[in-house]
Amino acid sequence: MTDIQIGLGGLALLFVLIAMRLPIGLVMIGVSFGGLYLLAGWNVAWSSLGLLPFNFAASWVLSAVPMFLLLGFLCHHAKLTEGLFRAARVWLQGLPGGLAIASVLGSAGFAAVSGSSIACSATMGRIAVPEMTKAGYDPELATGTVAVAGTIGALIPPSVIMLIFAVIAQVPVTSLFIAGITAGLLTALGYIVVIWIRVALNPALAPRGAAPLPLRQRIIMTRDSWPIVLIMLGVFTGLFGGAFTATEAGAVGAFLAAAVALAKGTLSPRVFLRAISDTVLTTSTMIIIGVGATVLTRFLVFSGAGDYLSDLVISTTSDPLVIMLGLVVLYLFLGLFLEPVGAMLLTLPLVLPIIGEANFDLIWFGIILTKLLEIGMVTPPVGMNVFVIKSVVGNLVTTSQIFRGIGWFLLMDLVVLGLLIAFPDLVLFPLTLFDG
Repeated sequence: MTDIQIGLGGLALLFVLIAMRLPIGLVMIGVSFGGLYLLAGWNVAWSSLGLLPFNFAASWVLSAVPMFLLLGFLCHHAKLTEGLFRAARVWLQGLPGGLAIASVLGSAGFAAVSGSSIACSATMGRIAVPEMTKAGYDPELATGTVAVAGTIGALIPPSVIMLIFAVIAQVPVTSLFIAGITAGLLTALGYIVVIWIRVALNPALAPRGAAPLPLRQRIIMTRDSWPIVLIMLGVFTGLFGGAFTATEAGAVGAFLAAAVALAKGTLSPRVFLRAISDTVLTTSTMIIIGVGATVLTRFLVFSGAGDYLSDLVISTTSDPLVIMLGLVVLYLFLGLFLEPVGAMLLTLPLVLPIIGEANFDLIWFGIILTKLLEIGMVTPPVGMNVFVIKSVVGNLVTTSQIFRGIGWFLLMDLVVLGLLIAFPDLVLFPLTLFDG
């Protein structure tokens, strides 16, 4: 067998094992190690396995991942985010679909202190769904709204997916974060438009709430949102102002979250240990997958399979739009079966050379990729946000009802995705503001 045949055979075996639902990180490590052994011998295979994991895990930028995860988990378990939904509710409850719109805005607010789509869905699901069902909202609309609103968690900074993409693609984390703001806000606006249209067409989906409260009372009730506002100001002022690195911003945010929770009396030893445990577990899983992607990249370089596939794609078509549409189809398909980090790290060793040949801006592509991966969080059969909401609401709705509830929102996701692809300046323009 030639080196390229070994590389292509390893890729085929890799996808077969992943389809068998074996752990994606361990599969990438095992297949890549075996491929390197066949290509270059035992010593090269073992030295790669000894050196590459350290080089990946020792990345300074990657150290921001546990910090931002800890920040999000502290806010979630210490219930610092409940005030966000309540604040949005008192201002919007008199509108058609006001509670659903409030859940979208609450998710956008929580996204600013959490890089996790799942944490965002779980938090808002626990708070918003009971309120909506008690108000007579259609269960499909209520659960579908919260499931898709959770995807904003990976678009509005901080974002764990963007952090890991920055490490692999070697682009500035802060630039990715700034570029993601537009995509996150545009997504939230799109969801609000969907809710407004659906309720306008069928008012029975969301009975109009009580009359708006007096202005003074609304302002008083908005004070409950001060913890998240304080944390957001601390993190973003330092990060975008250049005072903090991404890791330092995450650490400062986690410290502020712990301090605020202590002041409010919601940070017990049990809550703190649970946040630490969730952070360690999630970080460990991501690092194993990241190590697998690093070893896979070395295997593809040694075999020449990565360059071969890249040249094959470019020789087939040099039209950037066709290449982008192909990547969109690829990631939408992978989103049906794989979780976001796994799908990203599995494909980036193959996709990044194609991106380079097509002269795509890596910051812009990172935001498009994040949006595509988050769409996968709500598409069947493995829409992780859907199952998170199901675990939160129990027997209130079936899983199929939640999937039906996200249908209209998925159409809007595709519209937003199309806008981001057709008009790259929507993503890149904020960078010029901060650079200036």
